[in-house]
Order: sequence, then C-alpha cells, then structure tokens
Amino acid sequence: MEILKKELKKYSELAKAGALDLFLETVLNIMKMAFLLQKDFREENIKDFNGRYSFKSKDGTIAVSVIFENNKMTVKRYAIDNTDITVIFKDSNALKNFLFSENPDIIGSILNNDISPVGNLNYLFKFAYMAKHLQLMFSL
Repeated sequence: MEILKKELKKYSELAKAGALDLFLETVLNIMKMAFLLQKDFREENIKDFNGRYSFKSKDGTIAVSVIFENNKMTVKRYAIDNTDITVIFKDSNALKNFLFSENPDIIGSILNNDISPVGNLNYLFKFAYMAKHLQLMFSL
C-alpha cells in the first residue's frame, strides 16, 4: 500500500504541473497496481470483466487506452481500435473533473460537452465507479 501512496503523490504532482498525458497514464497504472495488490478490489471490479477503453483529448495531446481481459488490466500509451467506449475530453479541466470530482456527473459532463463518449455508456459508468472506488481507498 505504501508503494501506491507514493505513486499517488507523484500523480497529483503531475496534475498540478499540467502533464496530463502522463497524469492519465499514471492514474491508470495506479489502478492497475491496486488490482494486482488488492484481491478484493480486483474481484469486485474486474473478475470476469472484459472491456476496451480509449481516452483522448480533442487536441490530440492525450491518448491512452486500457484493456481489461482475463482478470487483468493492460495500459497502452496510445489510442486503440475496436473499443467498447472511447472518451474524448474537451480539455485538461474536463479530464481532471472526470477523475477527481466529489460527485461524478457523467451525464452532466456529456451535456456540457466536457466529454464526448463514443460507444457503450455502461463501460464509462463502470470505469467511473472503479476510479471513484480507488479515490476513496486512498482518500484523494
């Protein structure tokens, strides 16, 4: 758990510095480590779950993907094809709000054009739930 806490500190520093491409990738890698180290977190969230996600910014500066398959999570530093959902963020604030909001409002984010999802929205809700669970685990 101490390893994850150290990574979380780096991750908040990246967010403050505006390195959002590294920020999102770091968040996803922390989530991956939590799945590896926390059996309960893994079994509650990705046991028997398969999903392909791509996260991008409108300006193209951010492109990260996640694949959940065979009870594992893989992070890619590029946008993948054949996703279940692709999430396009309007800007850096939209990305931060999506990941750190006290009360995530996916529908509000869509209506405000902060995010543009393409694909099955259930996958987006699933990801938001996992991210919030991670946030609560570490009191971020």
